[in-house]
Amino acid sequence: MPAQHPSEAPESPDAPEAADAPADPPRRSSGPPGAAPWVRTRLRAAPGGAVALVLLVLVTAFLAAAFPRGVDTYEDREARRLIDGATAAERNVAVTAQPDPEVMFEDQAESMGGRVVERFTETVLAEFRAPLRAERGQVSYGVRTKPVLVTDDAWLPKTDGQRPEVQLDARAGVEERARVVGGRLPEATAYEAEGGGDVAFEAAVSAATAGKLNLRVGSRVHIPQSEGTVVVEVTGILEPKAPGSDYWSVDPLLRTPELRQKPESLDPQRYWAAAFLLHPDSGPALFAGTQSFGPSFEDAGTSAYWNVPVAGGALRGRNVAAVLDALTTLQEGPGFERLAQRTGGTLDISTGATGLLAGYTGVREAVTPVVAVAAFGVGAVAAVVLGMSGGLAASRRRAELALLRSRGGSLRGIATRLLAENAAAVLPAAAAGYGLAVVLLPGARHTPALLAAGATAALALCALPLLAVAAVRRPRPPVRTDLVRARPSRQRLVAELTAVVLAVGAIVVLRRRDDADGGADALVSAAPVLVGVVAAAVFVRLYPLPLRLAARPAAWARGALGFLSLARAGRAPAASALPLLALLVALTTASFGGSVLAGVADARETASLHSVGGDARLTSAAPLPDGLAAKAEEVGGVRHAAAVSTESGLQVIGLSGDLTLLTVDATAYARLSADLGLGPFDAGRLRDGNGGRALPALVSPGVADLIGDGTLGMQSSRGRITAEVAAVRTMTPALTGGQFAVVDAESVARQLPGTEAVTEARPDTLLLSAAGGLDGAALRELARDSAPGATLLLRDDVTDDLAASELQRGAERLYAAAAVAATGYALLAVLLSLLRAAPERVALLARLRTMGFSRRHGRRLLVLEALPQLVAAGLVGALAGLVTVRLLGPGIDLSALALGEESPDLLGPGGAELRADPLALALPSVAVPALALAAVLVQAWWGGRRRAVQELRAGERE
Repeated sequence: MPAQHPSEAPESPDAPEAADAPADPPRRSSGPPGAAPWVRTRLRAAPGGAVALVLLVLVTAFLAAAFPRGVDTYEDREARRLIDGATAAERNVAVTAQPDPEVMFEDQAESMGGRVVERFTETVLAEFRAPLRAERGQVSYGVRTKPVLVTDDAWLPKTDGQRPEVQLDARAGVEERARVVGGRLPEATAYEAEGGGDVAFEAAVSAATAGKLNLRVGSRVHIPQSEGTVVVEVTGILEPKAPGSDYWSVDPLLRTPELRQKPESLDPQRYWAAAFLLHPDSGPALFAGTQSFGPSFEDAGTSAYWNVPVAGGALRGRNVAAVLDALTTLQEGPGFERLAQRTGGTLDISTGATGLLAGYTGVREAVTPVVAVAAFGVGAVAAVVLGMSGGLAASRRRAELALLRSRGGSLRGIATRLLAENAAAVLPAAAAGYGLAVVLLPGARHTPALLAAGATAALALCALPLLAVAAVRRPRPPVRTDLVRARPSRQRLVAELTAVVLAVGAIVVLRRRDDADGGADALVSAAPVLVGVVAAAVFVRLYPLPLRLAARPAAWARGALGFLSLARAGRAPAASALPLLALLVALTTASFGGSVLAGVADARETASLHSVGGDARLTSAAPLPDGLAAKAEEVGGVRHAAAVSTESGLQVIGLSGDLTLLTVDATAYARLSADLGLGPFDAGRLRDGNGGRALPALVSPGVADLIGDGTLGMQSSRGRITAEVAAVRTMTPALTGGQFAVVDAESVARQLPGTEAVTEARPDTLLLSAAGGLDGAALRELARDSAPGATLLLRDDVTDDLAASELQRGAERLYAAAAVAATGYALLAVLLSLLRAAPERVALLARLRTMGFSRRHGRRLLVLEALPQLVAAGLVGALAGLVTVRLLGPGIDLSALALGEESPDLLGPGGAELRADPLALALPSVAVPALALAAVLVQAWWGGRRRAVQELRAGERE
């Protein structure tokens, strides 16, 4: 008989020392020539489990990496949209420098004109340090006057008898950004004109300016002053190459003249304002020339300027706060001081980008905690599922691992082998999931996504080794594992109490936190998850009790099906606690998320209603034609229409703010108000049936407090109206904010007869309510034909505008995706639980069939066994979601998520608090248990197909 190789000798299970010796996997070089590696052997022996683990880790790592990258993506898009979508003036940083008034004119021209401005441009740009970046290709600079220089040429066009006013601008870079369509570019010469004391400049104008002001090459424009005249000769006509660029748009006068109105005049007095482009080297002459013509030219405000647009392409959402700090430093801090010292004169720096980015920061800080709730919810459920996958593998390999342990395998060696086996599947899957997230969501940060994918891989790697080692650490005889015998340990009690304390603390902190605090606090964001954990702990401890009580009377009933199902449901395995935890956390998160999304949608509908005052609003500066309301009611989708005459700005002594008088048809306006739910009232209360001296009026609370039981006199365009309080409403469709008084048109006509034809008293607003979808195209056509100058505002358009922010839309999409993912993981947890119990269930069906149970009865048993748990879990999930919304609602303000940068005042006194949405609570609590029950049906159908003898023999082999 040949000698046995030492490595093939059987291990002695009786040697106690071998249990503690390390049993690391043998290296390829130290094993027998024909030995196969452990990992390859295991993966070939059970490829299905490896493939399932790869898919689970791939999807989970992708979602984990995609979440932070998705947040970065929509934050970056919104930050760039704000800058790129803003007007040139809003994103421009305007630097203006005027010389020291105590310096002589010649020295001013030398210090602030010509090439000095060009050299100083790099000094200005040097203050734009990362992350604040300048759009260098659109920077403009030069020397200019204000557009207040009045011309004195009879051939120039006048409007309302007013002469045009011009601006002289010695801007650099015109030759590269414009085409000469007539004449030539101006030269830098500035010379004294004929007659002495006059100064002449050469200038170019845009084609639009030349057309509006009747200018041509050779035209001379005279600007008279107290001691002479500035003569500007047009030498060229220009056409901007890119008229929409910041270079031309930051000061639109350069490309297009404007028709302006004098602010000090009560009557409309309009005039043309235009710009003349001088040679860049004309700056010194412009300083010297404009300062030497007496006091009337001091208002010209000749100054050097630099227009630096903020670059939006490189802006990131995470850098907005730093950009704001940099802009503040440039406007008020050390950057401003450095530039002021270099100029030596009066420096002014202004920008509209600060307001844009400050609004973005406020919305982002309000949205982040709400999004973090979704992240915690789906993360918790995914972690439970990954742990359950390891538990399922450990339970199925318990006999194998126990055999290894009994033959001398050390715990470290077993764990190392399982870790290596898992690594072969987990690490490539996690890397692929991360790579997929990078490909689908490019341009975002890598570190948060790497950490999230790494955490997923670490959990998937360690779940099986840790659970397997814990299972075989000490030999244990087979015992019952149902909740009747398996009493909760002290460690579990401590964990449950800790979850309760954390949940209570998170709720208290969230309810007491000020809305201005902002930010994402981990404890507060995890509050819905903690509530779900507490609900799961209570549910697992309590739900078997009523089932076991119900099983007692069922034992006396005919048939064994009811008793067996209740008895087995009441003795569910202790391992079912994890899927119940995942299920309840997912239901709580989904219900909470659904309520958030429903609350956001409701807030937008409310805000759009308050903003428009109806489903559509037609407003005109001139009186609307008679019969327009009747025509509007014939348009598809219109239910009611009411014409309103609006007189605003009425002064009332003792009233805070101006009063707006609204004259309406009481019957039509009452129907409209009731239909919209905005300050409904009884039309009869506004009618002056007794012909009294005071008209009954629907007034705001401020007006009611002022009037009391007396009357109020209002001087309207029709005469003096005396009104008394008939009803008080906080808002009305025609005016949802401010002080108002609504009176009936017929009552006013009786009090002030003969004033119906007064122009200001005729209706100028038409409000509409809809019965369904409004035909917007038909309404626009009606407005265009009947009231050409009127403005039509649709409620649906306002609602869409409120959701235009990428921050809002991205957060909503991410929240919805997280709720769906949490629901999917909850279903997966139930499936893993079913797979873990599948052998025992199939063997049970086989035994019952040998005792006379039909396959149909066996399937019913499995369904009835799972039904109480799933139904109870759905009810508890809905209850947990309701409790979460009620507890956390007062501490969560949805106005930023719903309205973006719009004022929360649009929502009225109720605001945008989180409220429980019945559909959001019911849908997940019904859909998830229903899908889980469908999985039970599939398992029961599949298990019933196999023969009883095969299952019983399989049980014997196991």
